[in-house]
Amino acid sequence: MLAPWERRRLAGIRVPGRRDDVVAARLLLRLCAARFTGRPPREIRPGQRCPACGGEGHGRPYLPGHPGVGASYSHADGLAAAAVAPGPVGIDVEPLTRRPGPLSVLRRVLPEAEVESARSGPEPGPALLRLWVREEALFKAGREDFGAAGRGEAPGADLALTEWTDHGRGAVVALAAGASGRS
Repeated sequence: MLAPWERRRLAGIRVPGRRDDVVAARLLLRLCAARFTGRPPREIRPGQRCPACGGEGHGRPYLPGHPGVGASYSHADGLAAAAVAPGPVGIDVEPLTRRPGPLSVLRRVLPEAEVESARSGPEPGPALLRLWVREEALFKAGREDFGAAGRGEAPGADLALTEWTDHGRGAVVALAAGASGRS
């Protein structure tokens, strides 16, 4: 079901587990798009376009022939997530065991008050990770400036955020979608 350009990109991934994660996320995106459009999964051919350079084969996923429909996927360490919705959508998933990253980076891209609140809580690592996952979902949904939250910018009236922790799967997930695209 993968397109030739997707198979070429997969060939460059040397770690088998990572390759499996990419395949799972891309196939899950096709299943979500099939359900959304009513077309069979084998007919779904998502593309990717970079908003910065306009190039194809990298950047945000999209569904050719479906303007105004958002598509997003994420994968990490045996986890995969995907979303399709009317309007912008972004999803991010990370394992609960993942470290949230250097504090200097977190302070640059996340709201200082939220970083400090998370750090002073009973479980700072998971709290900081949830903040990171949320910011990444918002960015994938089209907030052009990764780290806008660090400067106190709200998600925007056009984006609604849902986040959860799935302890059974060991995952932290955030979904950002256009307010009309939530169900």
